[in-house]
Amino acid sequence: MKVTGFSFIKNAVAFHYPIAEALRSILPLCDEVVVAVGDCTDGTRDLVAGIDSNKIKIIDTVWDSSLKEGGRVLAAETDKALAAVAADSDWCIYIQGDEVMHEDGHDEVRTAMRRWQNAPEVDGLLFNYHHFYGSFDYVAVASSWYKKEIRVVKNGRGIHSYRDAQGFRRGNNLKLRVKPLEAYIHHYGWVREPAAMQAKRDNFIGYYHGSPHVAAAKDFDYSRIDALKKFAGSHPAVMQARIDAANWQFDYDLGYNKITPKERLKNVVEQLTGRRPFDYKNYRVV
Repeated sequence: MKVTGFSFIKNAVAFHYPIAEALRSILPLCDEVVVAVGDCTDGTRDLVAGIDSNKIKIIDTVWDSSLKEGGRVLAAETDKALAAVAADSDWCIYIQGDEVMHEDGHDEVRTAMRRWQNAPEVDGLLFNYHHFYGSFDYVAVASSWYKKEIRVVKNGRGIHSYRDAQGFRRGNNLKLRVKPLEAYIHHYGWVREPAAMQAKRDNFIGYYHGSPHVAAAKDFDYSRIDALKKFAGSHPAVMQARIDAANWQFDYDLGYNKITPKERLKNVVEQLTGRRPFDYKNYRVV
């Protein structure tokens, strides 16, 4: 069984993306990792090339500015990396520049890939998510934050990135058939020092609306959030140095969670049945 990781990145240094940690988190599972590094001058390519592993394969890309509406350029860059995966690879593990796979799930991922390798009815594997917000101590819990997403797909099935690269589809826009895992991806896209978070947010908006946004405030206002809870688990080992170096404070009064009645109803149903109604699902569990 051959496994190839793939990712894309641009301006990781300028906007504080934990791309090195992201790639290191999947390296133990992969025979090779393809990284599409976009056109930038902030040292991102050197950062990726400096990862101590001969498994890293960089492909240099130029982002298409005409695809910025709706985040389509993110899917295009994902597809460039996926297209560079060797034809003899059986599985492809995807990781974004602000995501880190927890090593506690590695054994389960390996077992699932072996088990479903020759199963034609399985296109991919589904991961649980922790979305961190404000600091490494809080996670978002509202329905607007997806709880699961596909991060392992089979090679050579016409699978492609979907919309703004959150997930995948196959062929003519078909949802992937997946097996769920208990493994976790930690999403750190909303964890930065406030000024760095605002700069990243301004830049990112340009990938959806065609031009960069410049906020009136220098620091990002982390209070604009509906519902958080304290994180009680452990972070991936590769993130520890970054967490130790965090130099800002974020404290959130959980008594002020702005949960709507609809959210409260969803929470009750989930507690009683284990299923969360009406949430968006870009996959089909088989």
